[in-house]
Amino acid sequence: MPKSSRPAPSRTTVRSRALSRRALSRATLVRQWLVERQDATALEAIEHLVGMQAQAPLAPYVGLWSRLRDFDPTELATLLENREAVRGSAMRATIHLMSSRDFLAIRPLIQPRLDREIYQNQTYGRHRLEGLDMDAVLAAGLEELTAGPKTATQLREALAPRFPDREPAALAHAVRCLLPTIQIPPRGIWGKGGNPTLSTADLWLGRPIDPNPSVDQVILRYLAAFGPASVQDIQTWSGLTRLTEVVDRLTPDLQIYTDAESGRTLYDLATITLPEEDLEVPTRFLPEYDNLLLSHADRTRWIETETRARLTLQEVLTRGSILHEGTAVALWRLDRKTKKTAVLEIEPIVKLTKKAHQEIEAEAGELLTFAASNAQAEIRITN
Repeated sequence: MPKSSRPAPSRTTVRSRALSRRALSRATLVRQWLVERQDATALEAIEHLVGMQAQAPLAPYVGLWSRLRDFDPTELATLLENREAVRGSAMRATIHLMSSRDFLAIRPLIQPRLDREIYQNQTYGRHRLEGLDMDAVLAAGLEELTAGPKTATQLREALAPRFPDREPAALAHAVRCLLPTIQIPPRGIWGKGGNPTLSTADLWLGRPIDPNPSVDQVILRYLAAFGPASVQDIQTWSGLTRLTEVVDRLTPDLQIYTDAESGRTLYDLATITLPEEDLEVPTRFLPEYDNLLLSHADRTRWIETETRARLTLQEVLTRGSILHEGTAVALWRLDRKTKKTAVLEIEPIVKLTKKAHQEIEAEAGELLTFAASNAQAEIRITN
């Protein structure tokens, strides 16, 4: 079984070596459960990863499949339907799948990022909210959500008559970000769908948001899942700023490394031993928005800067990524034109070796067995 996702640090700080890009990638891949699939539950995996980005509603299913042995989609669907897990705005003001207890504990810590999302948003930003009694807006939004879950359209329609001189979409966006909103099922359920429908975590779960959340514990858990990492990495993952003081407070209990490429100071749990730099790692398919690729300020441990610069934002956001030997080498998308046919489209972003082709095709076949077992499926690798 995997180690607890809530580690207690050692009391001794040990200063150590500089870490190469390869050493960093191996260290993080191991703790991301992408070197060896784990015999863990979906809930244990979600908590170990401190949540999974879930803007693409079904992306976490592929993320869990890549990390767990014998993962069954109904396990995650049941967690959502039984309210043991939720999908809501969290790190970086994006939709995350989290255990219910984690959402209640972590969501209040992320509020400063969601405040910025409100007042700096290009579409619904400050100039549309100037002079607005935000407390009154949130009270009205809470009243409407207490009466029952609402889609974004329903929330806009409910708020518009209360604030007739304001844009309904801006009002609804403020409620979504400033209240601890979640998207309830069937959104995010394997084999189902539907428009995002909002409630709040405390209403949906019947439990209050944690009044005394611990940013220290969240940072330690981040390191357990994504480390070794710099302060900038932690801030990139969370969307928060000014965390240097918090990390400085934790430093006496942490292992310190140096990034051999940038010279930045890296922090890690003193209880974790790093794997060998020459560790062989398998080919893995990551879903859209997988946090592995989004949770470090310096992403060169996964993808060369030149390669990343060639990709458009649309390409990156609408397709998953394929890791080969610890590096992103291709993008993928599963096209289900009908219920009976499926095409797994793979587009290399670097020149693939013969070995890479073979390993990608083998893992692609496993993915199709998982995601499209009831369809006539094929794999297409573009040149």
